[in-house]
Amino acid sequence: MTAAVSMVKALERWIDDVTAGFARAGAMIRRGRTIELVEQPDGSFLALVRRNGETRPLNEPSLRVSEDGFAGPTTGRLRSLISKSRVDVELAPSRFLFRTLELPLGADQFLEGVVRSQIDRLTPWSADAAAFGWSAPRAVGPDRIAVTVAATARELVAPIAKSLIAEHAEGFRLSTRSEDGGAIIPVLTERTGGGGDAGLRKGVMIGLAAALLVFLVSLAAWLILGNLNESRDRALQAEMARRRAELLHNAGSADQQAIQAIEQRKRTTPSAVIALEELSKALPDDAHLTELRIEDGKIDIIGLARDASALIPLIEQSRQFTQATFVGPTVRAPNGGEIFHIEAHLEPSFASRS
Repeated sequence: MTAAVSMVKALERWIDDVTAGFARAGAMIRRGRTIELVEQPDGSFLALVRRNGETRPLNEPSLRVSEDGFAGPTTGRLRSLISKSRVDVELAPSRFLFRTLELPLGADQFLEGVVRSQIDRLTPWSADAAAFGWSAPRAVGPDRIAVTVAATARELVAPIAKSLIAEHAEGFRLSTRSEDGGAIIPVLTERTGGGGDAGLRKGVMIGLAAALLVFLVSLAAWLILGNLNESRDRALQAEMARRRAELLHNAGSADQQAIQAIEQRKRTTPSAVIALEELSKALPDDAHLTELRIEDGKIDIIGLARDASALIPLIEQSRQFTQATFVGPTVRAPNGGEIFHIEAHLEPSFASRS
């Protein structure tokens, strides 16, 4: 029955994916319309509509947001517009903390991962607890680029996102402007699907009812065959028990083979303790590790060093490590030094006995 429940849940997830696909197709067919909500100095939001490249204000009162949704006088017309449109919310820069992050040229291909890994260093929040985004990269030297990161606590913008979801917006984007008032920095984007998804989902479920019935019949047949095979499985288990008893009766040679296998594994498997000792000898005093993993004959280290490029030859000087290489881009830390990510192969720690 556990297998049946899991398969039914998987089918439900598939139905949701099909529904979302139909909704996206419908959104592409419809003419796009975007409602803009621009935060004012008093914390209210001015509503504008953008269509066919033109933006004009709506003749609607300013909106306010509370924990329970949109507060204040909201007309049925505005709610209807929001429920059928994408919504761009431009939040006041005063809500955000801005930081500049300098990176090596070429790191623009990995900006999402780099910025996410640096959020807890640049701001008081972790990546999961923050709503954040970054500007387009700009050159600050022959081989350096810089981005402006904007971040705030996710809980501070959650009521706005909750309100838009409650109003069945087709989708929404929360953003802010950089401190100089220039670039728009998106911090949270979500495709909600709008208010028509419930009806669309119902139609999809009706259309798939026949397929679901066939699936359930097949599942019942599979369970019946499983019960028929149960007796055969018991007989097989009895035969395995008999063979195990015979093996235990003649366990002398098997024990010796097991001991030899253990010794062979010891000779060919790298020792984590020895690897750590060799690594501590190889790394200079100005190198500090923040993460270390040893698995599948490899060692994976992440940390901070004054000169990350000098670590590769130092690591390979030890007979314990070979094929040391950088896994990701080296990033300059805000407080000096370079953040590195290196992987190396581990050699067996014990020589074979003659």
